[in-house]
Amino acid sequence: MKRFGGPLGWALWFGYAFLYVPIFLLMLYSFNENRLVTVWSGFSTKWYGELLENTQLLDAAYLSLKVAAISASFAVVLGTLAGLALARFGRFRGRMLFGGMITAPLVMPEVITGLSLLLLFVALEGLVGWPDGRGVTTITIAHTTFAMAYVAVIVQSRLSSMDDSLEEAAMDLGARPAKVFFVITLPIISPAIVSGWLLAFTLSLDDLVIASFVSGPGSTTLPMVIFSSVRLGVSPQINALATVIVLLVATGIFVATLVLARQERQRKRDEQMALQGG
Repeated sequence: MKRFGGPLGWALWFGYAFLYVPIFLLMLYSFNENRLVTVWSGFSTKWYGELLENTQLLDAAYLSLKVAAISASFAVVLGTLAGLALARFGRFRGRMLFGGMITAPLVMPEVITGLSLLLLFVALEGLVGWPDGRGVTTITIAHTTFAMAYVAVIVQSRLSSMDDSLEEAAMDLGARPAKVFFVITLPIISPAIVSGWLLAFTLSLDDLVIASFVSGPGSTTLPMVIFSSVRLGVSPQINALATVIVLLVATGIFVATLVLARQERQRKRDEQMALQGG
C-alpha cells in the first residue's frame, strides 16, 4: 500500500485540515462554559440544555430538515427522470434546450434564481391564487428546482458509464422496459441516486440566498436565523446545534455507505453466481 508523501501528500493533508479542523473546533467549543465562543474557560454541556429551550432555533432547524428531506426526495425523482432522458433517449427534438435548462441552475447565480422564483410565485398568486403567499411550499419548490439539476447530472453520468448490454439482454429475454428499469437499471444506479439525494439534502439545508427571497412570515429557515444572529454575535447555542446536525449528517452518511457497500457486495456475488451458472 502506497503512502502519501512529498508535495502531493502535504497538499492533501493541508486540504483535509483546512476543511475539517474548523468543524472540529466548532464542536469542541460547543462544550465551552464561557459565553464567548473563542475563549475556553472549562468543559460544560449547559448550552445543549439552553438549546432545548430555544424554540426559535429548534423550530427553524425542524423546518430546514423537513424542507430539505421533501425537496431532496422530489429532486431525486425529477432529476432521475431527466438524467434518464438525456442518457437513454438519444437525440430528440429539443434535446439541446432541455439539457441547457437542466444545467442552467448549476451556473446561475443564486440571487438571480431567487429573484426569478419570487417573481414567478407573485405572478402565479395574482393569476390563479396559488401559492397563497410565501412559505414552506414556495421554499420547497425553489429548492427542488435547483437541486434536481445536480441529481440529473449525477444520474446521467452514472447511466453513461453503465453497460447497455445488461438492459438489452433482459429485453431480449422478454422483459418489458418498466421491469428492466426497476429490476436492472435502478439497482445499478442506486449509488448515484443516494448520492444525489444526500447532495440535494445538503444543498437545501445550506441554502440562504434563495430561501430569503421565497420565504415569508413563519417560515424562517435555520441558515436565515443563524445569519441574522451572527451579526449580533455568535451564540454558543448555535455551536451546540451545529454539532448535533454534524453528528446526524455523519450518521446518515455512514449508514448510507454501509448499505451501498452491502448492495455492491451482493451485486458482485450475483454476477459471480450467474457466470458460474452460465
